[in-house]
Amino acid sequence: MVKAVFICKPNSVYDDCLEAHYHFPRQYLRRIEAVLGDWIAYCEPRRNGGRQVYFATAQVRNIRQDPRLPDHFYTDVGDYLDFVRPVPFREGGQYYERSLLNPDGSLNPGRAQSAVHHITEAEYHTILEAGFTRFLLGETSAEPSCPPPGFGEEETPFERPILEQIVRRPFRERAFAQTVKKAY
Repeated sequence: MVKAVFICKPNSVYDDCLEAHYHFPRQYLRRIEAVLGDWIAYCEPRRNGGRQVYFATAQVRNIRQDPRLPDHFYTDVGDYLDFVRPVPFREGGQYYERSLLNPDGSLNPGRAQSAVHHITEAEYHTILEAGFTRFLLGETSAEPSCPPPGFGEEETPFERPILEQIVRRPFRERAFAQTVKKAY
């Protein structure tokens, strides 16, 4: 399986509702088809007032054509989860995505600005771990700002086995224990 990063600009011209779907042009279709059924990290770039951070993860569920724009598509996502802390694109002088670097260690701006790009399993897990290293008491995720597909229809039971796996990872347990100890 392949992991990816989806770049999401503030005030984007695309019809994104990141908790439910990501809107994209045809040029990224093959890249997103490669991650179908797998996990992605969302990254907000510095352009247009962005924070240049990774801020959430989600699972790519399916791809559908945009009925209004013939050269655009939606990828539906599930199990959207905000990181406990936004992860800087570069931290401690190191980039989380080593695949964006040139052989001399400098950042390749062309690759870094690509709205959808693949990352290794190790890079994804490093970003994920960094996003959950601090468990802040009282912090809650916001509800989705737009209704997911099927909103208002009769609800059916929903299981999130993969989300359970992420929540129970040892680094989450250590971070939670440390936060509780500091609180008391």
